[in-house]
Amino acid sequence: MTPSPAEADLIITGCTVLVHDDQERIGFEEDAAVVVRDRVVEAVIGAAEAEGLAARERLDARGQVAMPGLVNCHTHAPMVALRGVAEDLPTEEWFNDVVWPVESNLTEKDVELGARLACAEMIRAGVTCFADHYFAMDSVAAVVEECGMRAHLGEAYFSSQGPQGREKSLEFALRHRGGADGRITTALAPHAPYTVDDADLAATAELAREHGLPVHIHASENRDQADTSLARHGVTPIEVLERTGLLDVDVLIAHGTGILDRDLPVLRNATGRVAVATAPRGYLKFAWPTTTPVRALRAIGIPVGLATDGAASNNSLDVWESMALTALIQKSTEGDPRWLTARQALHHATLQSARAVGLGDTVGRIAPGRRADIVLVDLSGPHTQPVHDLAATLVHSARSSDVRTTIVDGRVLMRDRELLTIDVPAVVRELGQRMPALLDRSHGKRIQEYDT
Repeated sequence: MTPSPAEADLIITGCTVLVHDDQERIGFEEDAAVVVRDRVVEAVIGAAEAEGLAARERLDARGQVAMPGLVNCHTHAPMVALRGVAEDLPTEEWFNDVVWPVESNLTEKDVELGARLACAEMIRAGVTCFADHYFAMDSVAAVVEECGMRAHLGEAYFSSQGPQGREKSLEFALRHRGGADGRITTALAPHAPYTVDDADLAATAELAREHGLPVHIHASENRDQADTSLARHGVTPIEVLERTGLLDVDVLIAHGTGILDRDLPVLRNATGRVAVATAPRGYLKFAWPTTTPVRALRAIGIPVGLATDGAASNNSLDVWESMALTALIQKSTEGDPRWLTARQALHHATLQSARAVGLGDTVGRIAPGRRADIVLVDLSGPHTQPVHDLAATLVHSARSSDVRTTIVDGRVLMRDRELLTIDVPAVVRELGQRMPALLDRSHGKRIQEYDT
């Protein structure tokens, strides 16, 4: 597409641009420029051609790679406030002894400050969009609107809350859908099949159909959950989703390391759009014996997006690390060094992650008509030189700290490593003052019981 001669909003020039071809294969256009107008990419052209174009703002990106912004397909952003408080514990103790008692103390202010710190961390790491599944989500939506990120948000609920939990999740989704100038999309967010009963899951599926909403849920997070569900109910968690109608609507499944062979035809036959989010660092920390079956899911056409989960389990919100770990763990799990390749990992990090959160036609590629969610990566450091294979350099040598500039909807949120929309020292100070009350477990309460 030839750019308009009228003044562009932004031109990024002199960079190498990561692009997808008609078969969705990863490629690179060198010495290129990206023209942004009205929050979308208008054209990817040669740098020389861009020299004569007028623009309100120009970014000289010589020596840098322009990539689609990364998408964190499943996280609990406010849980950065709990980073490091529940270490070296099995899953059941992690939930019951620490995390769920602490979450009983959460206030809206705690959620707001945690979300603000999380967004700062993600912007600095090249994440332009995140899918969040947590409590007091009005506060998270307000932070997203203010800081300029894109987000897919859902108010989590348990059946123990009664019907009002599900109703609150619906009310949140309807109120915030299309918020922040279209940067916010929403979902219904039942927690998991082991905390939300079949009646509530079926009601959620009906609400999703009625209101045209997707669903974001934890399911078959690990093999123990699948085995316990089979022993107690005779069905896997994935089969629970099927029998309650959740596979007839658009659903994003968090983790799925317990997905069994018997689940694959169930997922393949789903009539809704199904995606899975994988967050490998947490699986390693919890010593889970299996990981998300990326290869098997890909074979049946299900996109697998990259994620971090919350920083209470993962310790960071670094999707770049998730990209590298996914590639490495897949090689080890499959016993095949040819899988997952660097280009395949980049595809999961970009277009597949966008599809996972329902934004496959909006972001995930740098191409005309796509929203201008772009990050610029500096490969001049000694750890990324020399470059023999650019895809391998990006996945296995570069780090999130090599992201120099982060752009969402054509707005620069970080320029040359300087955050422009969040005051991190102020957030850290206020959050620190709230820690004693937040971390108090002397009350002996917990918001839920982990018993799969």
